[in-house]
Amino acid sequence: MRNAMLLKETRKGQMAVIMKRFLFYSLILMSSILTSSHGWAQERVTIGVGSFNLNNLPYYVALGLNVFAEQGLEVTGENFATGGSSVLQALLARSIDVGVGFYDHTIQLQSRGKDLVAFVLLARNSGLVLAVGRKWDGKITDVKSLLANAKELKFGVTSPGSSSDFFVRYLLQANGLNPKEAKVVGVGSGQSALAALKQGQIDVLVNYDPAATMLSRSKVGTILIDARNDAGAKAVYGGIYPTSTLYASREFLQSRKATVQKIANAMVKTLTWMANHTPAEVVAKIPPKYVSGDRDSYIEALANTQTLFSKDGAFEPKDLETPLKVLQTFNKDVKAKSIDLQKTYTNDFVNKAQRGGK
Repeated sequence: MRNAMLLKETRKGQMAVIMKRFLFYSLILMSSILTSSHGWAQERVTIGVGSFNLNNLPYYVALGLNVFAEQGLEVTGENFATGGSSVLQALLARSIDVGVGFYDHTIQLQSRGKDLVAFVLLARNSGLVLAVGRKWDGKITDVKSLLANAKELKFGVTSPGSSSDFFVRYLLQANGLNPKEAKVVGVGSGQSALAALKQGQIDVLVNYDPAATMLSRSKVGTILIDARNDAGAKAVYGGIYPTSTLYASREFLQSRKATVQKIANAMVKTLTWMANHTPAEVVAKIPPKYVSGDRDSYIEALANTQTLFSKDGAFEPKDLETPLKVLQTFNKDVKAKSIDLQKTYTNDFVNKAQRGGK
């Protein structure tokens, strides 16, 4: 009798375990079905960005708006904070999937046999400034006197091989000087760039906002070249100079089209949102860890550069000729090769995003 009761209890216990397991695996199965049918799975993608320059701001705003998650993407961000050349290295090493960097890098890499394609335009113009430090007050008052003293100067750029470095070499070459003789130092962006000028580590700062606005506020230098608006860019480059983009290898764009489309959808939504909100509202969406300096400087910088950002993410083909012309001035590889600009960008993803992204 006792054995029968023990057997009965054992069977009851076994049935309870079986039921628990059944419920557990049923929940897993149901979760899988729901995820598959409703698109709740978060697809992972790694995006690298080279600096805290204002030109790259739409990417940070996108993070604050949570638009990537809305598209079913789990974005892992890599902020190198040392300039676009670091992003290029990471892309070539395949440690990131997508880069936030300047359009002219696609031209540079094509001349080296690499196929890099920009698929969303963030900043439609340069936004660059060149400022000279206070120790040169009275000696350097304009571009002419800057060039006269060029051999003695240390130029601070975001990083060697970056677009700010390109500008220094273009400026020297276009004025009959040897760009190879330029003393170029990587100083990053934002506060670190400003500190380098203030402390005398460099003589000339070539950078972007918010560093430019911080510089004007602190008066640690004098701005000699200002390409933050269309007129300034045309005076410096002879045309509009597209800068910040999202780019990736052609292989990535072709093998993960759905992922790229989701990224484009998120960024187009962000650019549209930015175009319809005040600088203060835009800056309020930037996650705190991505603000270099104080938010007031960002707000002021945005107010000073209302025409900087693209409103729809699309590339204007004729504007892409300006970076090509600049690079051909001093870059022997670009000058020697026949560059096909149509292979450096695509509007396919942003056009689809404008139509609903599906």
